[in-house]
Amino acid sequence: MAARDEQRTDRDPDAQGGGVQSVDRALQILEILARDGHAGVSEIAEEMGVHKSTVSRLVGSLVSREIVRQNHDRGKYQLGFGILRLASSIPGRLSLVHEARPTLESLADQYKETVNLAVLRSNFAVNVDQAMGPSTLATSDWVGSLTPLHATSSGKVLLAALPVEERSRILDATGLPARTPRTITDRDTLEKQLLDVSHDGYAVVHEEFEIGLTAIAVPIYNHFGTVIGSVSISGPAFRFDPENTPGLIEGLKEAGLVISGKMGYTHR
Repeated sequence: MAARDEQRTDRDPDAQGGGVQSVDRALQILEILARDGHAGVSEIAEEMGVHKSTVSRLVGSLVSREIVRQNHDRGKYQLGFGILRLASSIPGRLSLVHEARPTLESLADQYKETVNLAVLRSNFAVNVDQAMGPSTLATSDWVGSLTPLHATSSGKVLLAALPVEERSRILDATGLPARTPRTITDRDTLEKQLLDVSHDGYAVVHEEFEIGLTAIAVPIYNHFGTVIGSVSISGPAFRFDPENTPGLIEGLKEAGLVISGKMGYTHR
């Protein structure tokens, strides 16, 4: 009987920790895609130090559950809408999306640009809703996308609101990888900018996340006065200049307070 049990253990990958290892590797894949935006099987396998067949099998499983999807660049994979489904399962975030939607649409209609709602998830900002302006040139659907905190306007708003210890933990874990030549990769420079974000009540990025893209974001608060998300407006850098658009910063701040009010925030 003991020999039979021993034989069963040898054949059961979970009994040997194989199942846990597969979960860990799948999470590594998600982190790589979240960090880089997209990657091929060979790239992922090389970074993880595993065989391509292992990555291919795990990616296939993630694709079947819509956690990962293949993009238009043949052989490349990126995070799928299943990520949004998981993030949105938190009731507070669901209500935020519901309450914010009319304001997002109003901003998109008024400023004719893309408007996004984002929340903090692990070490990233995840876009949970989006409204497109009637004449928006951008075609990117950011819903469900995980974006780096240090290189996006929403991310900087969320970072600036965190306790120093929590912010340090996240930045230690993620580092400050350059997305473009304009990305801030110096820790001290970023910290000084985050102080300005806290003081001014908004964050602006000019082509730090993507060349040709400018964005501005403001915080959203809950009934405790805690930042629970951000609302941003983004557009092509050649035409969108939020700091020199009359009334835009004030209008976006007011929109943030409107959404915050629906979440129970009382502005004092």
